[in-house]
Amino acid sequence: MSQIRQLPQDLVNQIAAGEVVERPSSVVKELVENSLDADATRIEIDIEDGGARLIRVRDDGNGITAEELPLAVAAHATSKIASLEDLERVRTLGFRGEALPSIASVSRFAITSRPRDVIIKDESSRPRDVVTKDELSRPRDVTIEDEPSRPRDVIAGEEPSRPRGSEAAARIEIEAGRTSPVRPAQHPVGTTIEVRDLFHNVPARRKFLRAERTEFGHVDELVKSLALARPHIEFRLTNNGRPSRLLRPATNDEAMEARLAEILGDEFPKQSLRIDHAAAGLHLSGWVGLPTASRSQADQQYFYVNGRLVRDRIVTHAVRQAYADVLFHGRHPAYVLFLELAPAIVDVNVHPAKTEVRFRESRLVHDFLYRTLNEALAGTRAGAVTSVIAGTSPVPTDAMLAAAGSIGASSHEWRKQAGLRLGVGESVGYLARLAGVAEKDFTVEFAQNTSTNGTAPGESAAAAAREGEAPPLGFALAQLAGIYVLAENVQGLILVDMHAAHERITYEKLKRAQVADGIRAQLLLVPLVLAVSAREAACVEEFAVELAALGFDIARSGPQSVTVKRYPGLLDGADVGSLVRDVLGDFVAHGRSARVEQSHNDILSTMACHGSVRANRRLTLPEMNALLREMEETERSGQCN
Repeated sequence: MSQIRQLPQDLVNQIAAGEVVERPSSVVKELVENSLDADATRIEIDIEDGGARLIRVRDDGNGITAEELPLAVAAHATSKIASLEDLERVRTLGFRGEALPSIASVSRFAITSRPRDVIIKDESSRPRDVVTKDELSRPRDVTIEDEPSRPRDVIAGEEPSRPRGSEAAARIEIEAGRTSPVRPAQHPVGTTIEVRDLFHNVPARRKFLRAERTEFGHVDELVKSLALARPHIEFRLTNNGRPSRLLRPATNDEAMEARLAEILGDEFPKQSLRIDHAAAGLHLSGWVGLPTASRSQADQQYFYVNGRLVRDRIVTHAVRQAYADVLFHGRHPAYVLFLELAPAIVDVNVHPAKTEVRFRESRLVHDFLYRTLNEALAGTRAGAVTSVIAGTSPVPTDAMLAAAGSIGASSHEWRKQAGLRLGVGESVGYLARLAGVAEKDFTVEFAQNTSTNGTAPGESAAAAAREGEAPPLGFALAQLAGIYVLAENVQGLILVDMHAAHERITYEKLKRAQVADGIRAQLLLVPLVLAVSAREAACVEEFAVELAALGFDIARSGPQSVTVKRYPGLLDGADVGSLVRDVLGDFVAHGRSARVEQSHNDILSTMACHGSVRANRRLTLPEMNALLREMEETERSGQCN
């Protein structure tokens, strides 16, 4: 039997590196977070060979004194916490004091730093480059030098361009577990950390690195996520000596939207809703993408807790539930959300990479996120967001106007064309050609709706639209191919799928009626006894009120069994046993269950589909206009059911 022994410190650091340093992007994360904690306003990141050859992070933060450099690379040494109370209320991104020694143990490591301000108590031992307490009363950015050497353009009490700091920087290097003595160096205020030949002494780890392009892609994605959380910070990223990304500070809303567009694409700011809501000590802000801008993968989902990017199942479940009624299966929403709450009610010390958190009131957080996002999405109305749906623009761009002029029409004629009878006729013909259907099949219906005096249907409404008096969806002009309603508002022409629109209207009405009447419970002729886990059985007692609100009457009949007496009447014919197990499983995992609501909504959706207007049904102009007005008043009417 082998003896228990104390592991050497270099081996301890390498074991810790296995948790902290997964790949080059993990190193960049730890170093950049240190820069942010040091109040840096500009961060430069240089990458070579995907980070395997070189990772250099340079900042203009507070810096590290020469005396503290050896401590900075020592295990579990940090300036960010000093007690258990600090750990329970930590606001900094880093706090464990193990990142730098772990990184240094698997690379050739060097730190060069110059602190912003240094105070020496003993005046006789003060170097020329160190300021005293009295000198600190001067403005922060005044250069401290001997009077004879002061430049003529710098006057005492004025602020020159560069920040004040210690005139001497210091450097320390670590390789193969050996730490070099601290020596003087040249460096501006701030810190530069160089990590060369990552995993050079751990060949097994180095073999797991992917291609250079893949590793750099992870670094770039990390920089984007940090830039979203810290818009006032300037980020510069270079790859093999070539500039790759420059994100300048965003000091206002317009600049922030520009940063969003650069990171997530030009369409994201246009196809998203701004969120800003506070309740119960929680504050949620940011942007959520419209359902019409959903993605095939969850690659644009950023959620921050007190400025820290996290992946949390409570958050993911709440967001998914909020989008459940407006998002197709297999699609993922895009969002950038920031949750602010008291540090004491969230535990960030639950994952080595600090990418997970644990909420002390997880159910409160879940319900707050769900209700906030659900109400924001429900508030969208058809016509109210026409300028951000499908990337359309309500105002013709210069390129569109130039294209119109190139075919013989002036920009003035192009703007007026949407309101002319000829313009509508041309649109009908264009739609006919797109659909591959004879134009007469489109125009016959239009002609049949024309009044006897030759006035096109909706011409007076179109005139009102041109005068700026039209509602968001405008007024109906015609019915096309028995499927679409053609309308005109002040921005141009609108095409509405009448069946999809009426189905959403009917569906929302059914849901409101269901909420008003409550969930009616159906009595089982023979009570159903189910074998469940002990945790699920305990949930029956813990969430008895919530289960009753869902239409269930369930009693615990043993340590691992429950008896079902009633179930939701609308789900008549469903597998009650499977439904109850699924609902209890949801309560165990999330403290709530939306499964019954989802099942109800599926039934209501089917009812709405069968009860809505069908294709090829002839609608009159009043009926089409009534449909448009209902869409404008119906929640989520901009989305298919």
